[in-house]
Amino acid sequence: MNCLKNLQTPQVEKIHSGKVRESFRIDDKTRMIVATDRLSSFDFVLKTAIPGKGAVLNSLAAFWFDNTSDIIDNHFIKLLDPNISLVKEATPIRVEMIVRGYLTGSAWRGYEKGKMVVSGVEIPKGMKKNQAFEKPILTPTTKEESDREITPEELVDEGWVSAEIYKAMAKVSLKLFERGQNLLNERGLILVDTKYEFGLIDNKLVLIDEIHTPDSSRFWSMENYKESPETAEQLDKEYVRSYLLKNKVDGKYKRTLPDDVVQETTRRYRDIYGMITGDILPELDGNILARVRHNLVKHKIIKEGFIAIVMGSKSDLEHANEMKDVMEKYDVKVDLRVVSAHKNGERIAELAESYNQSIEPVAVIAVAGRSNGLGGALAANLTVPVINCPPFSDKTDLMVNVNSSLMMPSNTPAGTVVDPKNAAMLALRSLNSSRLKKRFADEIAQMKSGLIADDEELQGKENG
Repeated sequence: MNCLKNLQTPQVEKIHSGKVRESFRIDDKTRMIVATDRLSSFDFVLKTAIPGKGAVLNSLAAFWFDNTSDIIDNHFIKLLDPNISLVKEATPIRVEMIVRGYLTGSAWRGYEKGKMVVSGVEIPKGMKKNQAFEKPILTPTTKEESDREITPEELVDEGWVSAEIYKAMAKVSLKLFERGQNLLNERGLILVDTKYEFGLIDNKLVLIDEIHTPDSSRFWSMENYKESPETAEQLDKEYVRSYLLKNKVDGKYKRTLPDDVVQETTRRYRDIYGMITGDILPELDGNILARVRHNLVKHKIIKEGFIAIVMGSKSDLEHANEMKDVMEKYDVKVDLRVVSAHKNGERIAELAESYNQSIEPVAVIAVAGRSNGLGGALAANLTVPVINCPPFSDKTDLMVNVNSSLMMPSNTPAGTVVDPKNAAMLALRSLNSSRLKKRFADEIAQMKSGLIADDEELQGKENG
């Protein structure tokens, strides 16, 4: 399936990977949030991803951030891709503000068993399943490994948030919920309950994460609810939860979904996007990783290609820089690393995890001589081209180092190039970039034209 399960690029630092979202640091003031197509349910992530889900979540969040910015500022800057947003760096407040308009979900399940208080809020007696509260209620939880109900007073006493900030969060949350209910009512939908998350930017309270999406909120069809309030069908990921509950194996939830459930889930996510925004989410055909790469290059988040020069020691820096100077003229990202195959070879696994799954084309140059275990270790673990370019100080040193680099073990396909400039050019060509291929073709044509001109000039002198 054409899904974005995770995003890997060695050009941007990944700082967090959650159940669904991944965060990358762009600089001190901005980060990149990726909404993947992963789906979590019952506190675990399914192995099966849902095509288009991340685009729905990310695009819906952008829609709501725009439509609530008059109530409170948020961290959203712009969409980089249907699955990716650029946001302002904020210090998160580790509290989820849950607003409930109806007695349903976990609150109802507890109520059935006699639990009349949720996060310090007393629920009236005699209520029925899915009945609306007289006014929406706030039931905050802490953001820990497992979310915990907590009262506002406990939040302050335990140091999660100050009394002043909590009061502001509570006021804003109720306003956001009212805005969401009003807009959705116009579209024949009910915003049942939701969560809001906040952060601080320069000590100012802002809205972060997501807002009014199928993953953070519960929606009902207004028509369906009026016909049968207690059996109102949810328009969010409850469809998947219901499937998992009905199809347990030996009392355990399945970790995969059949194709028909995946297709129906995709349809439901796309439908809810259309119902909320009034627009149709474009079909996201084609290779999703190629699309993401194109958009990140277009927005200058990454370069279109990445070349790592991995040195056995820092003493090889001058040799590495000679190659780096050549490659940077071609507008690709070049990274210098120091890894010893013998002394800290375990770090090669870290490079492999990043380079092998990267969205952009990658090439690696190994700079090590004598017993060149580095080139072999890299080639044995990487799925990208590896080029040995050993350093040398004289002809004897050259022969020893080149021989070591040539004698690679079996199943370690590393090439060897002596001249550092040629190694740089080979690495560039291995990226197979259309832009670079055109530039190389122009350079080759220019070289041939120069040779012809030199020949004609020489012939002219001889004839003269």
